[in-house]
Amino acid sequence: MKKNLSKLNKVELRDVWGHEEFDFSNWLAQEENLDALSEEIGVAIKLVKTEANVGKYSVDILAEEELSGRKIIIENQLEDTNHDHLGKIITYASGYDAEIIIWIVKDVREEHQKAIEWLNEHTDENISFFLIRIELWQIENSNPAPKFEIMVSPNEWAKAIKTNPGNGVLTETKLKQLEFWNKFKNYVQEKDRRIRLRTPRPQHWYDVSI
Repeated sequence: MKKNLSKLNKVELRDVWGHEEFDFSNWLAQEENLDALSEEIGVAIKLVKTEANVGKYSVDILAEEELSGRKIIIENQLEDTNHDHLGKIITYASGYDAEIIIWIVKDVREEHQKAIEWLNEHTDENISFFLIRIELWQIENSNPAPKFEIMVSPNEWAKAIKTNPGNGVLTETKLKQLEFWNKFKNYVQEKDRRIRLRTPRPQHWYDVSI
């Protein structure tokens, strides 16, 4: 049977959010939108404050991981990545001793993607950098729908091995623990996206927030 198909159209971000601070940041700070971001990256995000001061500057969103209380900073940019915002996320992270850094942008330049990848490779397992592209799409004349796309995320296996004390190589037991919790996380996310899951570690326990 023949079915009519609709056309998917991309919507300019500035057509919906004219201002990063007053429009986009306030939209993202709403609980349901932070939950959508949480589901995408696998980190349970709880809002602390918008426009939180760091010296004479302010980070768009200051948050924390629900279960652990680890500080999270979110910097929004409705433009392509640039050096200015790259410097800002590092400044804000140091100002709040944040362990999870999320940079949300319209599009990603290659040099900045490589910079975030480098930061993930050269920081310890407690520090996680995410580079996220956001897009808006609509079907014909429907309301625009946001779409988060992870461009860069931490390589937990590499970090766990790099930061392991001693010779820098995980024992067979630790490798099995890390493999088990990674598979556990993937399995649970396939069954129920509402369950908040933290980043797996090579250890014999795993905290789950429900």
